[in-house]
Amino acid sequence: MNFIKPIILGSIVLSVIVLVIYFGFNTKDIPTQDNPDSINSELIKWSDGILFNVFVDPKDIVNVNGKQIPIKATFQLKPNLSDTYSEIGVYDEKNKPLLIIPVYTASAYAKNGFYDFYNGNCNTCLTTKIVPNDELGEQSSANAVKVLELLGYDSITDIELDTNPTILSKYDKIIVLHNEYVTKKMFDAITSHPNVIYLYPNALYAEISTNFVDNTISLIRGHGYPDASIDNGFDWKYDNTRPYEFDKECNNWEFYEIPNGKMLNCYPEQKIWKDEKFLKTLKEL
Repeated sequence: MNFIKPIILGSIVLSVIVLVIYFGFNTKDIPTQDNPDSINSELIKWSDGILFNVFVDPKDIVNVNGKQIPIKATFQLKPNLSDTYSEIGVYDEKNKPLLIIPVYTASAYAKNGFYDFYNGNCNTCLTTKIVPNDELGEQSSANAVKVLELLGYDSITDIELDTNPTILSKYDKIIVLHNEYVTKKMFDAITSHPNVIYLYPNALYAEISTNFVDNTISLIRGHGYPDASIDNGFDWKYDNTRPYEFDKECNNWEFYEIPNGKMLNCYPEQKIWKDEKFLKTLKEL
């Protein structure tokens, strides 16, 4: 019958519309990924990528207790895990958590940085150049920055926070990474916010000053300077460096409360790209 064809055609069109709407809403705000072929050709695919596609520079692979691990990697979302990313990501949150990228700490660990001074290799390295964002490493939460940004978290560098500390008041939840070296303005802004997740031990450990004309930071106090008896540069009672900074496996991770938020009891640079439960817990804190 002639009227059956329009009915069938209409049903097909309606089904297509429903599918488009369904998949549109279920992938809302999940970022589009670059083609794998566009990944730096010097990187190799890492086999242990469960939550993400993982690409590693061979020079960033180290041997720890007889096991090879990548201390720094590049990550991509997997197209077949969109439901998982909706569970662990913050794409649909109106007020997204804000993470603070530790550029100052990356600078302290860079060549001719503070650690060359600590190790007796350089007497003038109490002042060092501020490195660009792409020079983050294991000591400056490189993996966490990449993973959390992929999952929809907002981010600013500590330089941005240092020049505009009131920006934290716009966010309900702040995530501090391994921001070991901070200015007094940063310390005050972070410790006065009511809901901070201190995701890495050893944060807010030493006080620095900045010179944006020369693009440098200088160590003021902390980490045994200017006196060997000085530990935390701010004498911060909630410093959790010992023993938690040295637990990098995070097999027994847990968050515990302090007056202005929560702290983690291990160093999660390897855990954060492997553990779905960990990322879901972080989202729900």
